Amino acid sequence: MSKTLLTFFGALVILTITVFETRAQDLAEIRIKLQPGEKLWSGAIKEGHKMPFAEGYNFDFYANNQYNQIQPLIISNQGLWVWSEEPYAFKILNNELIISKAFGEIKQGRAGSTLASARSYASVSFFPASGKMPDELLFSQPQYNTWIELTYNHNQADILKYARAILDNGFAPGVLMIDDTWQEDYGLWRFHPGRFPDPKKMMNELHKMGFKVMLWMCPFVSADQAVIVREIMKGKGFLLQKETPSASWQQAKHPAMIPWWNGYSALLDFTNPAAEKWFVSQLDYLVNEYGVDGFKLDAGDMDFYPETALSMTPASPNRHSELYARIGLRYPLNEYRACWKLAGQPLVQRLHDKNHNWEDVQKLIPHMITESLAGYTFSCPDMIGGGDYTSFLDLKSFDQDLVVRSAQIHALMPMMQFSVAPWRILDKEHMDAIKEAVKIREKFTPRIMELAHESAKSGAPIICSLDFYFPGQGFEGVNNQFMLGETILVAPIDKKEASRTVVLPKGKWMGDDGKTYKGGTSYTITLPINRLPYLILQKK
Repeated sequence: MSKTLLTFFGALVILTITVFETRAQDLAEIRIKLQPGEKLWSGAIKEGHKMPFAEGYNFDFYANNQYNQIQPLIISNQGLWVWSEEPYAFKILNNELIISKAFGEIKQGRAGSTLASARSYASVSFFPASGKMPDELLFSQPQYNTWIELTYNHNQADILKYARAILDNGFAPGVLMIDDTWQEDYGLWRFHPGRFPDPKKMMNELHKMGFKVMLWMCPFVSADQAVIVREIMKGKGFLLQKETPSASWQQAKHPAMIPWWNGYSALLDFTNPAAEKWFVSQLDYLVNEYGVDGFKLDAGDMDFYPETALSMTPASPNRHSELYARIGLRYPLNEYRACWKLAGQPLVQRLHDKNHNWEDVQKLIPHMITESLAGYTFSCPDMIGGGDYTSFLDLKSFDQDLVVRSAQIHALMPMMQFSVAPWRILDKEHMDAIKEAVKIREKFTPRIMELAHESAKSGAPIICSLDFYFPGQGFEGVNNQFMLGETILVAPIDKKEASRTVVLPKGKWMGDDGKTYKGGTSYTITLPINRLPYLILQKK
């Protein structure tokens, strides 16, 4: 058993655990006095760059996933943990953590005195590892998403062209994600016959090239597709219902029209088992008929479930999001961007689409660290260079350095995902730098796979913060470096600069440059465009 696992489980065995349980109806607020120097993190992934939180910070977990995953967890570098199965609000004021607006039982306590011990206790107690992990190909090779190149014009010819270009430009085949508009319509989950004249042939060709193929899906149903509406309306309550004055769900007659980024649509109600069964039947048909390997299950955001819409079983927006996310457990190849709870499960969680700017590049590491602390260890830092396709329409408007530095941040994360084709937009120098980043990933792939398998068994992080592994050395605020396992420190550059400062924990470190570095201090290193710095802790 590795040192990481021993530490992870050992915290549970030897530490004295203090637990206080309080029900929401007992107290309007729960106040927890913070210890001197105590810092807090939470499971709000998109807030990761604000962690540890400053005095005055506040957040409400109710219907507020911010287009990303969310976990009802708070932990501290002094062993504090807070958990509830239901949403609640919190704020940090006058050196107190104040819990309010709780919809369910609040549990809190202290497990040891570090961030790692608090996270370990919470993982085993509230989101234990399932023993399963997503498909290994998601980790072992780069992923490729067709969104940036094809946007709203997905078609058989261009998908095959994109796949062949991946191989022709020296990249290994991996998971290929076919994004939105492959289908006839939302809810009509068949390949569009005009754009996909022979989808079985396409799937066979992609498989022969070595790809596994995922299709983009969503829980929406186009309101003006008569064939879909007729099929779905055969079963009462497949869709969220429009609220009318004094009407119950049983009395409602019309689906609610939900605004989302593709207009207005009806929305499947997964509190109705029959609606889930119908949706899963659509997925299984694609698997069985065309050989589809898995699904990118998008658009599970909480704000798509307004309180004015009626469901078969009353449920919070958080619960609706969770029910949609549970569908992915049927398929080892899956990806989510919005999720409530379900850490420790074999679900792939991708960061919310980042913009093509340095400000968002600087959020990649802290947001991925937050994923790990929240228990979402099978995670991907968005698309390399950002998910905004408009940034790559004009080849004079984007930043080649940013694309490369983004790829370098991805390279030693649990997963890395391309979308914009680097061979289309980069000159030779920058293209070579991208390939160098992929080579570095290949070097460390065995360790990434080992850590992924460990995480499936124990819930331990694959990557995490310096403070997680080296507590008490002042690393709480270091958000531009991360650890791959307990011995590999990764320090990519996240600014348009040619050098950076690297802080090292105590110990002896061997750098990617072959030099030995003494820990417990910081170093300024130069970073030509093709360099991804990493350092390995040497055994004593």
